[in-house]
Amino acid sequence: MSESGFARTPLPPYYAVMFTSQRNDQDPQGYAATADRMLELAQQQPGYLGVESVRDASGFGITISYWESQEAIARWRAHGEHRVAQEHGKRDWYEHFEARVAVVERAWGKRQG
Repeated sequence: MSESGFARTPLPPYYAVMFTSQRNDQDPQGYAATADRMLELAQQQPGYLGVESVRDASGFGITISYWESQEAIARWRAHGEHRVAQEHGKRDWYEHFEARVAVVERAWGKRQG
């Protein structure tokens, strides 16, 4: 993620994995460290392009990760350490979550500077 919070993605096409989640009221032991580790690990994966992530005070969050291909997404989803984190999320941290994959066909915006 860049300092602005925006991912720096290439020209389309590429893929977006949208992960929306609602944290539960349980003690988030290990959550922040695991989230930091998953970001560090994802950045090392072939085909990773970037990430944008927010979470509000109620625990609702949206993370969008960008990837070169469906194969890169599948490799990341199957990564051993990521699989362990996924199980923790299901069991310990999330009341509800959804994951969606889309092809980014067009992209535009405005950058300062």
